[in-house]
Amino acid sequence: MIKSHFLFPFLIFLIHFYTNQASNSSCPINFDYVETFPWDRSLCHEPVPSSCCQTLRSVFGMGLAQHLKQTSMFYLPDANTSSSCLTNFHEKLVSLSIPDSSFSSCFNDTSEFENRPSTSCAGIVTVHDWTQRIYTYIPLEASCNGDLTGLTRCSLCVEAGLKVNSYLVSINPNSTKCFFFAILYAAAVVNDFGPEDVRTASCILGLPLSSSAIRKRSNDTSHKLVFGFVGGIVGICFAVVLFIVFRKWDVKRKRDVVQEKYVRSVKFRVLPNTGAKWFRVAELEQATDGFSEKNMIGKGGFGVVYKGTLSDGTQIAVKQIVDMYSKGDDEFTNEAEIISKIRHRNLLALRGFCVTSDGFEGQRRYLVSDFMSNGSLDDHIFINQLSWPRRKNIILDIAKGLAYLHYGIKPAIYHRDIKPTNILLDSDMNARVADFGLAKQNAEGQSHLTTRVAGTHGYLAPEYALYGQLTEKSDVYSFGVVILEIMSSRRALDASEPSKMILITDWAWELVKCGKVEEIFHESIRNEGPKGIMTRFVLVGILCAHVMVALRPTIADALKMLEGDIDIPRLPDRPSPLGHEMMLKPFNYNVSEGSRARSSSSNL
Repeated sequence: MIKSHFLFPFLIFLIHFYTNQASNSSCPINFDYVETFPWDRSLCHEPVPSSCCQTLRSVFGMGLAQHLKQTSMFYLPDANTSSSCLTNFHEKLVSLSIPDSSFSSCFNDTSEFENRPSTSCAGIVTVHDWTQRIYTYIPLEASCNGDLTGLTRCSLCVEAGLKVNSYLVSINPNSTKCFFFAILYAAAVVNDFGPEDVRTASCILGLPLSSSAIRKRSNDTSHKLVFGFVGGIVGICFAVVLFIVFRKWDVKRKRDVVQEKYVRSVKFRVLPNTGAKWFRVAELEQATDGFSEKNMIGKGGFGVVYKGTLSDGTQIAVKQIVDMYSKGDDEFTNEAEIISKIRHRNLLALRGFCVTSDGFEGQRRYLVSDFMSNGSLDDHIFINQLSWPRRKNIILDIAKGLAYLHYGIKPAIYHRDIKPTNILLDSDMNARVADFGLAKQNAEGQSHLTTRVAGTHGYLAPEYALYGQLTEKSDVYSFGVVILEIMSSRRALDASEPSKMILITDWAWELVKCGKVEEIFHESIRNEGPKGIMTRFVLVGILCAHVMVALRPTIADALKMLEGDIDIPRLPDRPSPLGHEMMLKPFNYNVSEGSRARSSSSNL
């Protein structure tokens, strides 16, 4: 009796033990689809062709994908379960008269579908693990959903799988099955049709399909040969497409690395704390309608300017630096650094930068500012649309902007290209000095800079044009010319006579000497304002544009004279008119009226 009491619990234990062992090793996959799914079984008849193994693994993969969809587990929990599933799969193949040699030559490791986190794929076991590994990297979601029947869509999905594989292998170089994991994930989780849909299986799982129409006509041997040939061609084409896609992706990846290094190097050269935004080129393309010609509002020596609208409705002006060589980088970084240092109501502030590089359009650099709705000063003064109060305020605004550049920051900044096209007007007709591509920053304690001559005919100070000596009074000379242009609506260079050009400074000086200063005022404003104030502005313009640098006032004194805070000294005599060859010889930048910008924000 004692023995029977002892044996009974022991027998119960053994029954539970073997039952649990059996349940632990039982296969969770239903392989009934092997008999019903229209896959091409002819590929695995004896003698076994090389394509058979790929076909059988794709058929088995359909079951693994269905298992992943139902359980969120990529592979099977242990070696016994893997062996059990392969046994069940083998039995289904036998029922379809698939030779044993086909199975045994393709599946020689019964535990290969056991989940081994250390070597399978970057430690991934479940869908949760997958999303944790590539939570910001989602090419499969973008490329492998929906109907993948077409070759183009299918190729994009396969390319996405290759990208994911490379990414996961870079995380864990010991991974061996990441591409297969990507296939399973795409078929089970990403694609809405599921792994047992012919569209999903034929593309993502790469499973060759049989056609009922082809089988009906397969009694004729010649038809079999034709279909076999077509299938071979399709297989070769598909392999070639995969190879080309992979090569293109690899080349693009390497090119992207080089281009990213370039973008980082340019960003490093620009001051990091500018307060401006780094735009993505896609944002600017959307804002400008793909940099369409209809949105081009200006074109100068170094840049093309487009009008754009950001997603929040803000209107912007986008200047693209068009020089594709190293000088373009220098131009861009110089202008970016200069603009990033200035904050003044009469200077055009920077909203942001953009640097990009690609294999088609090369290196591209952009500067983004607010859009100036009234265009440039050049758009207004020569068609006589400005009243005297407007002209007066614009002159004062320019003087204040220049005074800030020369004295408001240290070291001082010399603009080098003051002219009407570089003076922009906002919606209230307030003037803002723009285009700092040629600007130079002086070193502390230096009286002048000696530099390459750059600027525009008619606005260059003589000592700078002839000898390359740049001082703050070089900008003052250009400012004086602009004052005279604003007061007279006459251009800096009068080329009406082919035999000679007349500088506006010589023309105005001759009238002042003859006591005809009022003839300098444009006729539309002669009766608008006080003659004394208008005369003062003309005299300041002549004094600022004096040939002798020592006789010009500083911009600070010029502003005080314009506002009436200090008296204007007696105008000193001028040398003979300067409209001779030395002052009109070619320069390195923006040398013709043809380079004049066409409309608003033409030079940021």
